[in-house]
Amino acid sequence: MWKEAARAAWPDAEFAPPVAPGDLTDAEHRLGCGLPAELTGLLRETDGVVGPYGIDAVWPLERIVEQNLRFRSDHSLAELYMPFDALLFFGDNGGGDQFAFVRTPPRPDVFVWEHEDDSRRWAARDLRDYLRRCLAADGEDWYR
Repeated sequence: MWKEAARAAWPDAEFAPPVAPGDLTDAEHRLGCGLPAELTGLLRETDGVVGPYGIDAVWPLERIVEQNLRFRSDHSLAELYMPFDALLFFGDNGGGDQFAFVRTPPRPDVFVWEHEDDSRRWAARDLRDYLRRCLAADGEDWYR
């Protein structure tokens, strides 16, 4: 289902082997929160989605965990930016802007965090819409 959605937007999308159920459970434990159902479904099919120009539209699970833990604990980031605790990052545009679900309150929308000005803006109504917009954009900053 998710691979087909990605390929419908960009036929050359790249995929990795699926994530094992135990790895998902471990990741949620490490993060201290559950992953959104759509993201879990995608990761059960493929451990990430690579789009045009090698952009990590959806990161592999380990990167999702590592990046979110770093964003929540790095004191130098806390001095520069608003807190990231309400966000769950899962992909980027290749230039520093990152995409996230809102954890608190949980919602299906995808938001973009723009690293240059610390803005957080709506980007897509859900993961399927995000994949369609992101992969069809051919590397452009489609969310601006």
